[in-house]
Amino acid sequence: MVRSTAGTKGVPRVDRESQILDVAARAFGTHGYAATSIADIADQAGISKPLVYNYFGSKEGLFLACIQQAGTLLAEEIERVARHDVMGLQRGVNTLAAMFELLEDRRHLWRIVVDPTAPTTGPIADATGAFTARTHRLAREGVAEMLAAAGVTDELDVDAMTRVWLGIVDSLMAWWIEHPHESADQMLLRCERLIASLFAEAGS
Repeated sequence: MVRSTAGTKGVPRVDRESQILDVAARAFGTHGYAATSIADIADQAGISKPLVYNYFGSKEGLFLACIQQAGTLLAEEIERVARHDVMGLQRGVNTLAAMFELLEDRRHLWRIVVDPTAPTTGPIADATGAFTARTHRLAREGVAEMLAAAGVTDELDVDAMTRVWLGIVDSLMAWWIEHPHESADQMLLRCERLIASLFAEAGS
């Protein structure tokens, strides 16, 4: 295993912190919160455990920093797509495209924000909840626009379809992570084929 140089003397604090976060995010995103220890991260980063504690205080503090970083990257990218003058299904496709491009070389970040082994109370749960609320609001907005264009404005219909869409996104991301040979471009083409097929069937 090639270790990180996070422990190299003379590295500015902000750079070393970023290096530790990168190593930790990959470890947490690969093995999950419960199965990852500070010792694992320190070993992979080529530094001592006390140095990790000095920077982040605890395993919880380190994971919290990883969630905040990953959640911000993802949410800001989804919000960037939402600001474009695109509505309906195309907005959903564009959102998927942006997520695939953002995560192609760091798919582990998605697993951090949806980690089922993460604490369900405290600051970590709060950070996860904030990310979920932020992205769910955007999903509901896009779904409401799409349904309104088809003449559907019932709030329960919007709620139901929002949950369907979020489930589709979760499932597609999980499948993509399980198929690392699939590039972002290939994944987008696959999604476009599947969505086109579904809507063609619905319209027939």
